[in-house]
Amino acid sequence: MNLSNILQSARSDETATIPVGWSQGRATFGGLVAAMLYQRIETALQLATGGPVADTPLRSLTISFVAPAEAGALHTSARVLRAGRSAVQIEAHASQPQENGEQVVTAALASFGKPRASSIAVSNDAFPGLPAPDACQPLPYIEGVVPEFTQHFDYRIGVGALPFSGHHEGRIGGWVRFRESSGPVTIAHLLALIDAWPPAVLPMLKTVAPASSLTWTVELMPAAMAVANASCDDWWQYLAEVEQAEDGYAVIQAKLWNSRGELMALTRQTVTVFA
Repeated sequence: MNLSNILQSARSDETATIPVGWSQGRATFGGLVAAMLYQRIETALQLATGGPVADTPLRSLTISFVAPAEAGALHTSARVLRAGRSAVQIEAHASQPQENGEQVVTAALASFGKPRASSIAVSNDAFPGLPAPDACQPLPYIEGVVPEFTQHFDYRIGVGALPFSGHHEGRIGGWVRFRESSGPVTIAHLLALIDAWPPAVLPMLKTVAPASSLTWTVELMPAAMAVANASCDDWWQYLAEVEQAEDGYAVIQAKLWNSRGELMALTRQTVTVFA
């Protein structure tokens, strides 16, 4: 099942299904779970504001991956903490049934805010020039080494090196797009795209080892408000860099641009590295 179909189901049902084929080690790909949970958040936003989601765009989303999510039923819920004239704060949880009861697997806090007039404008540099996607190295799928979910994405490495290559630099980036999904892109699609790349610390390792996100914060830029004009067939530019790593944890910051070099999102993750 492709991402667009999964998201449509997650929007219409409080209990949706994580299909097989999206695993990342012993857990489901975190970007997919976050995207499914965001569908419930948007529904709560519409009820709170009584207007289109585009009128109060997402500014920041903080995710905590509490426990591994598995293929199967995923229950999502959202609660509006406050809905003011300009800003709305929403808390959300995704949970799955366990032997001892319902277990929260992912928690989120979303902040939405209407645009307002301001004399301050600080621009961000466009992505440093990348070769065309066809001129970049594809990220190969190697069963047992590369996570299963990556088969749903098309990657072209333009910066850094392949995971587990013992590279001296904690940096990875290039182009990414969906392999199967079609139609317009939504914010939920963007969340999956941003989280699809291997953690930037993996190219520094010399042997295969797992890594998983512990916390994840995404800041959406004004250009993301027009994301519906993009197609799932489009290429996106991505760059991630390790800011600090020790004690089995790494802090990684990243940026996502569209194919025209417009900044769409800033993100930061704390990643658990099992090596």
